[in-house]
Amino acid sequence: MSGHVVSLPGTAPAAGNGARRSSARVLPGFNLTLGYTVLYLSLIVLIPLSALLLKTFTMTWPQFWEAVTSPRVLASYRLTFGASFIAALVNVVFGLLVAWVLVRYPFPGKKIVDALVDLPFALPTAVAGISLTALLAGNGWIGQYLEPHGIQLAFNPNGVVIALIFIGLPFVVRTVQPVLEDAEKELEEAATCLGATRWQTFSRVIFPSIAPALLTGFAMAFARAVGEYGSVIFIAGNMPMVSEITPLIIIGKLEQYDYAGATAVATVMLGISFLLLLVINGLQGWQRKRSAGNSQ
Repeated sequence: MSGHVVSLPGTAPAAGNGARRSSARVLPGFNLTLGYTVLYLSLIVLIPLSALLLKTFTMTWPQFWEAVTSPRVLASYRLTFGASFIAALVNVVFGLLVAWVLVRYPFPGKKIVDALVDLPFALPTAVAGISLTALLAGNGWIGQYLEPHGIQLAFNPNGVVIALIFIGLPFVVRTVQPVLEDAEKELEEAATCLGATRWQTFSRVIFPSIAPALLTGFAMAFARAVGEYGSVIFIAGNMPMVSEITPLIIIGKLEQYDYAGATAVATVMLGISFLLLLVINGLQGWQRKRSAGNSQ
């Protein structure tokens, strides 16, 4: 009798499926893991947001409408979302350039430049605001040469945009950089061999592959800019109806013990930010489907 073991049909696939199932369950079972996930998200995200909404519901509708549509608050909305949008757009362009240089070109001090990109992550926002003010104010290192020519970059909306660009740049660079590193250079070389110009190679080969990452970086930079406070208050000037951001409005209401008014303005900020991020995520999904369809 032979010593070989004869496997019955269907046994190997079952063992393979079991191995795959066991390897997929490195963490505890689905029910336990899902329970921890829901609990953690509830404690960190859902419960605080629910408290925000419940506090807002203590106001009547006329009180809520008056709190969120006063001229001063509306002006802060326009500045906050407008400056955040402009800063995110600027970061998309220059963040892509920075990521491209870091990925495609070797140069002396490259690791130092790569590390400096993360500086706004580690730097306290108040320090960033003070530093920018020291540079761009009328008596600053750069501002003293610009203001005599009528160029004022501090204590007005220009300063808000500059501060938001500073804190949002790393989000775009770090989102696009790994995508560029994984991009297939053979496709670019093939396009060049077929006679494509540099612009055609970028627009038809490179850009479709990095567009979802760019949209993600834009969304992250925009969301970060909308809620920014520390770096902006030093360089904005905080003049009502001119350079006052919405987070400062909320802080002012809290200092006046107007908790309901503060939560009302915060609820509007939350709703607008959620809608904008929903639109951006929809664009990301559409871009991915389009890229997948073109690749097929």
